[in-house]
Amino acid sequence: MTTHDYSIELTWTGNTGTGTNSYRGFSRDHEVAAAGTETILGSSDPAFRGDATRWNPEQLYLASIAQCHMLWYLHLATQARLVVTGYSDNPTGIMIEEATGAGQFESVTLHPTVTIASGSDPAVAEELHERVGDYCFIARSINTPIHHEVTVHVR
Repeated sequence: MTTHDYSIELTWTGNTGTGTNSYRGFSRDHEVAAAGTETILGSSDPAFRGDATRWNPEQLYLASIAQCHMLWYLHLATQARLVVTGYSDNPTGIMIEEATGAGQFESVTLHPTVTIASGSDPAVAEELHERVGDYCFIARSINTPIHHEVTVHVR
């Protein structure tokens, strides 16, 4: 078994002078960094007093699922000799917030649009999306159901 270690730096930058003295008295702004990468400016969702011009954890959650799915899909396509020439996705997620303020994602739907070379099998292009969940580290680590609404174009 191989292990991989990951680390980031998370720094809250939202102290407006009084810390967390009151719920409305501080900013949710923060920075996410890792060695060798650009800093991600983060906040909470505007519904939770965040800054809409910064990434929020819910968007990053969707991004991590979609990125992992795409990368494994491309890997599986190579193994299946499926020639992918284009890939894009517009993932969506539904999060349920309880009256207590706690919440969780009810579902995530990936909407990949895949372009394959002439001579590649569109049925294989669709089927591979179902297999990705067996390999994607993120999908295997969460309990949110992930659905796929795939569009395949043959070039």
